[in-house]
This record gives sequence, C-alpha cells and structure tokens, in this order.
Amino acid sequence: MKPILKLYRGYANEQELIVMGHVFRPTSTKDYNFQKKNFKNAASVIRMFRIKTQANADVYLEHNHVKIHTKTLNDGYFKFCVPLDQYTKYGWIDYKVSIIHNKETIETTESYIRPHKGNLGIISDIDDTFLVSNTENPFIKLYILLFKNIDKRKVFEDVVPHYQALSSAGRNNKEEQNAFFYVSSSEWNLYRFIVKFTEIHQLPRAVLLLKDIKTSLTDFFMTGRGNHNHKFDKIKHILEFYPNLEYVLLGDDSQHDPFLYEAICKIFPVTVKAVYIRQTGINKKEKVEVILKNLESLKVSVCYFKNSKEAIAHSEMMGLI
Repeated sequence: MKPILKLYRGYANEQELIVMGHVFRPTSTKDYNFQKKNFKNAASVIRMFRIKTQANADVYLEHNHVKIHTKTLNDGYFKFCVPLDQYTKYGWIDYKVSIIHNKETIETTESYIRPHKGNLGIISDIDDTFLVSNTENPFIKLYILLFKNIDKRKVFEDVVPHYQALSSAGRNNKEEQNAFFYVSSSEWNLYRFIVKFTEIHQLPRAVLLLKDIKTSLTDFFMTGRGNHNHKFDKIKHILEFYPNLEYVLLGDDSQHDPFLYEAICKIFPVTVKAVYIRQTGINKKEKVEVILKNLESLKVSVCYFKNSKEAIAHSEMMGLI
C-alpha cells in the first residue's frame, strides 16, 4: 500500500505563491464515493473522517524548473509559500507536488490562481450561503451530510447566476475570472465533496480555505462547529495578500458570518465594497440588522436577503454586475 498525496487549489499574487495539501498514511479504505446512497453514503462520509495523516513526510514542489523540498506538519498538512520572481503567467496555472515511497515517486497535479489585474475579489461562506445545510440544527445538518449523497444536495435558487456574474464582473475577456474564495468552518476532509458539488452546479472555480483536518469519529460529530476564528484569520489573510482588490463578502445569518464580516470591514475600511447575508430563518435577526446598519455607516453596501434574486438586483443596482 502507498501513502496518499492530496493537493488543494492554491493562489498567488505578484510576489508569492501559496499551495498546500495533505499526506495520508497508506490505507485500504476507498476514497469518498459520490454515488453511494443512504447507509453506504454514511459509511463513505464517516471513512473520510477516520483517515490517518502522515507527520514529517518529505514533500517536493516542482515550480518554474526548480524542485523545492519541505516536510508535513504533525497533522500531515503541508504548505509551500514560495517567492515569485519576474513570473509572467496569470489565470489558473498547474503545479506538481510529489512524495517518494520505497524509491517510487508518487506525483499529483493541481492548479492555483494568479488573478489577472482586476478590481474584484469575492469571498463566500459555503453552508447555508450557497449549499443548503441546515446549520442551525446540528442534528439535521449531520443527517443531511450522512444520508444525502452529492446528487441529492441542493443549492439555493438563483445563487448560481449571481456567483457566475460576480466571477466575470468587470472582465471583458471570457478566459479571465475574478479571484473567488470559499472559506468555511467545514474541514479539509470535505474538500473533494465541496469541489465536486460546485462543479456539478457550475459555481465559479474557487480556492477553498477550510478548517484543520479531523481524524476521528468523535471529531466527525463536531464537524463545522466550535471556534470560527480560523475563518476570520483566513479572510484577513486574503485581504492582506491581495491589498489592491475590492471585496464582496457573502455569508448567512445561521452562525457567525455577520460578526466576522463586521470585524473585517473595521480593519479594512477601504477595500470591502459589499456584504451579502442570506436570511436562513422565517424572520430577519435583529442583531444582524444592527450589524449591517453599522456597516452602512462605514460606507459598505449591504444586502440582507431571503432569495438570491434580491442579491442579484442589489449587485446590478450597485453596478457590480
């Protein structure tokens, strides 16, 4: 049996490239099967959370005709932050990473985005922002995750045309896309599921920034819960990494998005252009309305919406799309 090398989409600016992934110990467990139904799907999901990582494994990045060596952290995660000197490529660019097992090279290819010069960056939450998840009820959320396979999971109505329009906003060339990020409290265990789901529904290709990997059944039952500081840190990092973009933040009112986005807007008073919050319950939440009113006083355009049609109308009115 061989170790498993998993890569994630990376991102780059004018000076630096960041790519990341995990190395997992050899296992006979099959990878998540997207077509399984009911209990078979549940077993497949649980297996994703029981995978064992490999600490201190040697990992090699091939970039620009140079081989760069690093080792995985204690949880099997690795990250390459590499300077880019006079690099001229833009758009989605392939990169290769390899590990060596018993003198055999195991190589995997993924891609990273280096956005063409533009003016817009889009950061979206996942659960209950575009993927119907029932986050407010952890039991229903868990049931859906376990017993509904990817074909049965739903997006909110009209969310796809809104995201597609944001992805191409201000771009005359169809090949060029704005920098799009999905930042979530879901763990890296669910990476392939989320990527596949966004592909099925033709949501924009995006960089995913997720929570530390989980490797036990106990962890699985806490999926997506707990501290949301990592989301704040990752969003702050994106705005610092691309300081010349103007940002659109999309989230929902089921958890902490409004509070996180308010803090981000206070730290970056020039670069956040608009905040969109999906209403997940029957009524709007008073606390959320107070936050959004406060953001308006910072000249951030806000939209608290039930249906994505309202969000589209707001984006058109703003001249975003």
